[in-house]
Amino acid sequence: MLRLFGAPTPEGVTKQHDIVEELVEEAVEVATAGLVPPPATGTFSPFRYPVFRAIWIANLFSNLGSTLQSVGAAWLMTELTPSHQLVALVQASATVPIMLLGVFAGAIADNYDRRLVMLVSQVAMLTVSAALAVMAYAGWLTPFLLLAFTLGVGTGTALNSPAWQASVRQQVDPEQLPQAIALNSISFNIARSIGPALGGLLISIWNPAFAFAINAISYIGLIGVLLWWRPEARTINARPILPAVGAGIAFCARSVPLRRILIRGFALGFCLATFQSLLPGLVHDSIHGEELDYGIMLGLFGIGSILAAPLIGPIRRRLGLEGILILGSSLYIAALLIAAVGHSLPAVMPAAFLAGVSWVLILTTINTAVQMRSPDEVLGRCLSIYQAVTFGGMAMGAWTWGSVADWKGIPFALHGGALALFVSFVVLRFLAPMPRPGEGVLRPR
Repeated sequence: MLRLFGAPTPEGVTKQHDIVEELVEEAVEVATAGLVPPPATGTFSPFRYPVFRAIWIANLFSNLGSTLQSVGAAWLMTELTPSHQLVALVQASATVPIMLLGVFAGAIADNYDRRLVMLVSQVAMLTVSAALAVMAYAGWLTPFLLLAFTLGVGTGTALNSPAWQASVRQQVDPEQLPQAIALNSISFNIARSIGPALGGLLISIWNPAFAFAINAISYIGLIGVLLWWRPEARTINARPILPAVGAGIAFCARSVPLRRILIRGFALGFCLATFQSLLPGLVHDSIHGEELDYGIMLGLFGIGSILAAPLIGPIRRRLGLEGILILGSSLYIAALLIAAVGHSLPAVMPAAFLAGVSWVLILTTINTAVQMRSPDEVLGRCLSIYQAVTFGGMAMGAWTWGSVADWKGIPFALHGGALALFVSFVVLRFLAPMPRPGEGVLRPR
């Protein structure tokens, strides 16, 4: 009977087994379509992860709102006071909380559910931004009240940022982490390219209160996505905040690669603050521009950042960490020198573009270097320490260069920033060199 119908040979059994496996795999792929991303590499591969994609889109609109508020606050300050120092402090007030509170925020991100930390901070920033819009519409703002509100928004950013950056690891696989970080940078810089011109237009046809109101509304989408997202539970070894902060600082101090990265981050942050902090005064006083001109300059800054972000990976692989910082610093020095001698909008527009390119090359490289050398149990604290150091340098730089501009004028301050960046880079290139390829890396690159 078996011979009549054909007994299955070993080869036939193997073939049937392979066919069944293929059918099962196809069924699994159909059933999990859109849930489990296929393996892929490349700049845009993290978009295959639905959670990352949803958070990225919502964060794009939130970044757009934040950019509108930054434009409105900086320009409003130029109308409230002639002091370059106070105008520069608008930027500093957004970064000082990161310097003062960032380390504690990192400990909070490691001790609690990062999604809930992000939710709380987003709701807080919505509340502060809405109050700022009301105060601006009523005409009740003074220079110091404006700084107080921007300080409040900066405090929310300080709480949110370590949790948000650390949560990227819960959204994509480890090998996708560098690409995901670069895409988040692109999201920020897309907003930087669109938001300033839009903000300048809104301010010119109405007033900064409208920009503040749009920023308040922009938080709603990200809050909704965070309420929808249910990340896998992670192991949390909660400990009191102060000992947790101490443990994070001790880890960064013991790690030679991280210690050198943080030193470079502070020095670069101090010098990178030059262009950003002096730009409102440069447009308002040096080239006698209007709100829309300021928006165009910030838009070019964002466009430069967007175009540079996808190239960071290839450049890093070709030049290494030190090489990409040399390239970024050289472009930033060129931008400062162009801005210092320009007397019209067309003359200073290349400076904004070059500054945007160098900004994303430098900061994304440092951020990625920190993430790849930090274990998950202290990741939030390592990121917050990096932010506290780098953005603390920016806050000190904004105050310093604003004071220099009040003393000797904006061109002198821009030249000073270029010289400081050159000297600090040459000195620290030997005293605190960036890690060699693979040095201290804890996870796939």
